[in-house]
Amino acid sequence: MSEQPALIDPFGRHVTYLRVSVTDRCDFRCVYCMAEDMTFLPKKDLLSLEELDRVCTAFIDKGVRKIRLTGGEPLVRKGIMTLVESLGRHLRSGALEELTLTTNGSQLAKHAAELAAHGVRRINVSVDTLDGEKFRRITRWGELPKVKDGIRAAQAAGLRIKINAVALKGVNDGEIPEMIRWAHGEGMDLTLIETMPMGDIDGDRTEQYLPLSVLRAGLMEQFTLEDIPYKTGGPARYVRVRETGGRLGFITPLSHNFCESCNRVRLTCTGTLYMCLGQEDAADLRAPLRASEGNALLDAAISEAISRKPKGHDFVIDRRRNKPAVARHMSVTGG
Repeated sequence: MSEQPALIDPFGRHVTYLRVSVTDRCDFRCVYCMAEDMTFLPKKDLLSLEELDRVCTAFIDKGVRKIRLTGGEPLVRKGIMTLVESLGRHLRSGALEELTLTTNGSQLAKHAAELAAHGVRRINVSVDTLDGEKFRRITRWGELPKVKDGIRAAQAAGLRIKINAVALKGVNDGEIPEMIRWAHGEGMDLTLIETMPMGDIDGDRTEQYLPLSVLRAGLMEQFTLEDIPYKTGGPARYVRVRETGGRLGFITPLSHNFCESCNRVRLTCTGTLYMCLGQEDAADLRAPLRASEGNALLDAAISEAISRKPKGHDFVIDRRRNKPAVARHMSVTGG
């Protein structure tokens, strides 16, 4: 591994976590994430799996210690397991501490054992409701029994699972206590996420937005929530639920942002690096990647990009500004 300066942004934060979208495509069309009739990127615009490996390796050489594969739905990318297998070499060498992914669970039954074999130890699965009909309405195309089968396959393969649920006012807010009991009863953590103003979704997010501070206050009428110092390297703040013994996380980009401790950057499937999820400023890594077989240009582009990482995002949801804070869909940047 080449010795290079660590990636430190203008505010002294060490960038040690890279989230990589391997595809903008998905086999769901979740109402808070995508329009139903999506136009996806031409395949020629996407980085090849070999190019994704090369960029990830360049970041690892610069001190990134955690990589999360995202999408769209990462497991619908053709040949994705060859990338997972290749990145696994950095786990074996000790250069990378964790390789993980976020998935909707639809393809887990097929891939769970192989993920575990290549060094993945834990994954995030997005489940916003335990009601099968409501699940279909939220995802438009998803089938809850298939996702639950995938979760069981992942657990059988030895993967630890965290359930991610987007809190949607008037949709799933009433069943969060049930989801807590289900997740913790199955030995899984649960993290609640505020909806984010990204991309045109055929709807009004002011109707969906539920501050987690309000939800948390309601949960405290049923549960004893004990603050704990547990961290996974991401933005969630965790509590232990005394009654279940499980962990509950809160990701609050709007009501209480977490920018002061941000250690993350995001790479899209086309090689665009976003230094902040909630800002449009970005760096093109595809051009320097393809300009030379060596990595000098790529390394320089990465370092220059980190020097522009902003202090924080500008997310806001209100009725006077009924448009997304950023125009791109979450599926483009990676969840």
